[in-house]
Amino acid sequence: MLYPKNFEEKIGFDKIRQQLADLCNGSLGRAFVQRMRFNERYEIVHKLQSQTEEFRKLLDAGQTFPEGNFLDPSESFQKAAIEGAFLNEEEFFNLKLSLGTLLNCLEIIAKKPATEIPHLKALSGNLTVDKSLLAEIEQVIDERGQVRDGASPALRDIRSSILREQANARKKIDHILRTLKAEGLASDEAQLTIREGRMVIPLPVEHKRRLKGFVHDTSASGQTVFIEPAEVLEINNEIRELMAEERREIVRILTRLTARLRPHLDELKKGYFFLGLIDFIRAKARFAARFKAIFPELSPQPRLQWVAARHPLLQQHLEETSRNIVPLTIRLDEQNRILLISGPNAGGKSVCLKTVGLLQYMLQCGIPIPVQEGSRAGIFQHLFIDIGDEQSIDNDLSTYSSHLKNMKAFLQWADDQSLCLIDEFGTGTEPQLGGAIAEAILEQLNERRIYGVITTHYANLKFFAEHTPGIINGAMRYHVEALEPLFELEIGKPGSSFALEIAQKIGLPRAVVQSARQKVGKDKIDIEKLLKELEIEKQFYKQQNEALQAEKQLLAKTQAEYAHLRDFIETNRKQLINEAKAEAKRLLQQANQKIENTIREIREHQAEKEKTRQLRQELEEFGEQLQPEEIKTISTTIPPVHSEIELENTPIQIGDYVRLKGTNTVGEVVAIKGKEASVMIGELKSNLKVHRLEKISRRSYRQLVPEKAAPASNVGVDINEKMSQFSFDLDVRGKRAEEALIEVSRFIDDAIMLSHQNLRIIHGKGDGILRTLIREHLRKHKEVLRLEDEHADRGGAGITLVTLR
Repeated sequence: MLYPKNFEEKIGFDKIRQQLADLCNGSLGRAFVQRMRFNERYEIVHKLQSQTEEFRKLLDAGQTFPEGNFLDPSESFQKAAIEGAFLNEEEFFNLKLSLGTLLNCLEIIAKKPATEIPHLKALSGNLTVDKSLLAEIEQVIDERGQVRDGASPALRDIRSSILREQANARKKIDHILRTLKAEGLASDEAQLTIREGRMVIPLPVEHKRRLKGFVHDTSASGQTVFIEPAEVLEINNEIRELMAEERREIVRILTRLTARLRPHLDELKKGYFFLGLIDFIRAKARFAARFKAIFPELSPQPRLQWVAARHPLLQQHLEETSRNIVPLTIRLDEQNRILLISGPNAGGKSVCLKTVGLLQYMLQCGIPIPVQEGSRAGIFQHLFIDIGDEQSIDNDLSTYSSHLKNMKAFLQWADDQSLCLIDEFGTGTEPQLGGAIAEAILEQLNERRIYGVITTHYANLKFFAEHTPGIINGAMRYHVEALEPLFELEIGKPGSSFALEIAQKIGLPRAVVQSARQKVGKDKIDIEKLLKELEIEKQFYKQQNEALQAEKQLLAKTQAEYAHLRDFIETNRKQLINEAKAEAKRLLQQANQKIENTIREIREHQAEKEKTRQLRQELEEFGEQLQPEEIKTISTTIPPVHSEIELENTPIQIGDYVRLKGTNTVGEVVAIKGKEASVMIGELKSNLKVHRLEKISRRSYRQLVPEKAAPASNVGVDINEKMSQFSFDLDVRGKRAEEALIEVSRFIDDAIMLSHQNLRIIHGKGDGILRTLIREHLRKHKEVLRLEDEHADRGGAGITLVTLR
């Protein structure tokens, strides 16, 4: 049960419904959105939840579904059910497009294992659609929605005859027109045109008797007449007869195709029901992605435990103004079924209440709600809301009377399966009496064990909630010093209205504020003062806690860096000692060799003074080379190492990503030779010992080396290829008028050259300026026979259908 009747409008669900409708691809899905209703049965809500969740996982895994042609052929099915009736070309074209979409969706679902999408499988489990129907329709209807020449041998012969006769008529009329121009009876700009489906020649009215034939039309100015020459009268008559015969043959083909369709109407109706349902489920999955919504853990029993819940409409509004929403964490259970929220005006009490009502209603309509993982929810049989001003002159109801009327309904129907939402409880009348009545109603609702969220300013209700089992106080937090709302719900204590503080901030005279303090009484002031002091202490300890957490994080980071530094020093100390020992050994050998050589040369030269002095000098120079270098300062900088780097223990191979131990220098191995590896570090290649490298994951490498944007490439256009792949559609949206008209002219010329008659120009709707210019330009073109809007489901006035002669 929902109360009142306009519950959806009260909580804003009508806007959610519209957003879901906008996310559908066709009228089939939008029909399901309009039929969507609040459901009290756990099994149904769970099934709707599972269907949407399975579809969302498919989309997250990269599965693509058809985006277009979710058309509703129900009227065509009603027409086809009548014996002897037939569907026209447009109806079969729409059926061809939508049937292709249906079969594609069924094929995607059929390929998935039942263990992965059991609920989506159940939707299509007993559904069978004859694929040969689509093949037969495609044999008759082409890509432009016209009956193909090859639909029957007779139709091919008739159309060939029409083309042949039209060519003969055109040839004769062209000859007559050239003769008239040569004689000066027709202007040089005069061209063959069509009137009433017949080829005619425009002549000045004063020369109309110089040409034998039938006058079909006169220009608006009356200066030009359009004459069908007598020489082509019979040919045009033959063409008209052939066209009538062509239409009869088309009707015969369409009638036969409709009869083929008629026995399958029941299964097709079921198939299109499935297609609309898939469109609806996908809209819910898209909604979930848009608002980061999920389905919380569901229970058949009433309960409400939401983590970081967000009002989707408020979130959307704030994002448009580059602001962030403050999430709501709330819990209603057997111990605390009713939450009584107090706090200052404009502090978020009503938004909190509407968030609860909207999200619970969305959930029981099978729509995912914007909460975090770990949230839980239950099923309520009844939802009641009292919010806003329902005063009515017709019913002689004041604001307070309307509230009392709602309370009467609550007391009459609410039970332990109900969720009651009451805004500004007890207001609208004399405060002391209003508060007393509100407390009595709250007592009755609590005895009925209802669940609810109630907002109020009345102190007696806060006191009642504090001392009554089943009811718990809650406060919308307020920055006491800045006197600004924080929009955070804190459960467990009442909130202050901060009425006197806000009045003083606004600038009411000090005498007025002081007088109000005296009139309200010492007890009331003490309570408000206590609430204010509690709020100040709350903010102080929150700041202290945040600072403590920051210090803990800094300490943990420092400890990690210290441990890393210690390991680095220990590892490198051993390595440096080993390298120093090896170097010392090499130098000792080199020095001994030098001394031995010096002694040998002195002996060989029999201790000549000059030679001995020279050898001693060389030995001293060699000794100076072995002296250690003076180091003024030693700066050891150890690059910070990301604690999140993922190391791999497998042997290093070509193509692996590696890091130089103790640093953040990373690269890719391009070659390995013995104990050395060639590593590309940026644009440089370095040869490093394999034991100095450690293998890392690809993700870690990307974290340390951001990817560069790929340069844009220039794409050339082959005109000949473009002509050979002529498209029947021309899109000129976003172009200036001059550019668009030039493209339209080229488009028409190409179509005439290739003998195409049916074209589509996509210009968009907008203000209609571009559409008007294009159509005026086309009407001046001699080869254009007819202009009309596309079907409403395929673009309507945003697309012009062009038929050439």
